[in-house]
Formats: sequence, structure tokens, C-alpha cells
Amino acid sequence: MNAHLDQVSTLVSPSEIAFTPSVKARQQENGSRAGYAKFESSRGWEARVTPVLAEFIAEQTSMYMATANAEGQPYMQHRGGPPGFLHVLDEQTLAFADYAGNKQYITAGNLDDNPKAQLFLMDYAHAQRVKIWGEAKVVTGDPELLARVVSPDYAARVERVIVFSVKAWDANCPKHIPKLLRAEDVLPAIQQRDQQIATLEARIKALEERLQA
Repeated sequence: MNAHLDQVSTLVSPSEIAFTPSVKARQQENGSRAGYAKFESSRGWEARVTPVLAEFIAEQTSMYMATANAEGQPYMQHRGGPPGFLHVLDEQTLAFADYAGNKQYITAGNLDDNPKAQLFLMDYAHAQRVKIWGEAKVVTGDPELLARVVSPDYAARVERVIVFSVKAWDANCPKHIPKLLRAEDVLPAIQQRDQQIATLEARIKALEERLQA
């Protein structure tokens, strides 16, 4: 994706969801509060799924989901699938099929106690990352919703659907993101290179045999 997620303008600043008084105090202490205050008053974060964000989400094959239990103990879990496994239902709602796993059910249990959650999406190939704050819930027994989020060609059993209500999102700068590429994206180029090497080696061998003769 070529669009710069961190340059999307908005008239609403929902950063209060993350910039608590304690966070603002730290920003003030370290000299960044004035800059963020200006950003909040002029542009701020988005509180809805924009077309640019929807495009970014449709390309992702993995993400991390953070939850916390009633006591505030955090938990981070990886979720993955084919491109677009995280679906945009509307401007405020995301959803994904939750497949059978190790049967710990920590995320599902945490959401029963505390609906607050966060999604963290990382595009290593293009050095882009997106943080999405909101609330999530577990949905079962809804075949219409399931049909919207299931991937028919993905060989895994769906146990439930996680529905995520977007409250705010932010796209970070690319600093410190390592450059990683998916194997399926580079494999054709590697195979083509190997074929070219094999062809050149065969030509060299043929020339050497002719010279020896």
C-alpha cells in the first residue's frame, strides 16, 4: 500500500483514550506535550475506519490483539489468516473469525470481564504499523455474521466471531521497523534467479567441454 496512513487528516481528536493525565504528565516532562496538544487541536487521530485504513486492513495476514482481565492483567495474542481475514463491517466495526486453537480462551475470558481491547497491525514489508483502540465482544450463534467473516479456503475450524468497535486509531512512523518480506512474495523471484543460474551454469559447462575437445 502506497498511501501514508500517518498523514490522514481528521477533525476529531479521540487521543484522550490513550493520553491519560499520567501520559500527558510524562509528555510534559519529556518535552513532547506541546507538540501533541497542537496535533490534537488541528488534526488528531481518527475515530472511524477510513478508506485508507480499510485498504491497509484488507492486505494484512496477521495482527496482535491485546486484552486485560478484571484485575488489569494484560494479555497479547496473535491472530492470522489469509489477506483480509480482519473484516471491515462498517466505519465503526471490525470483525474476524476466531479459529480453534490451544483452548486456553484467555482472550474470550478477558472480554467477558473487560471489553476494552486493542489491535496492533504491522506491515513489515512497507514499514507501516497501526494501533486501533476500542471494545470487543465474543459472538456465537450468528450464521449471517459468520458468513461475512469466514474464509472458505482457510482450513481451520471457526469457534466464534470477535467483533471490535473502533474508538480510535493511530499510525506510527516507520522508525525501527525491520524490513521483512513474506515468503510467497519473494519466492517467484528466487525461483527465477535459480533458473537463470542453472541456465548459465549449463552454458559454462558446455563451453568448457567444447574447449577441452
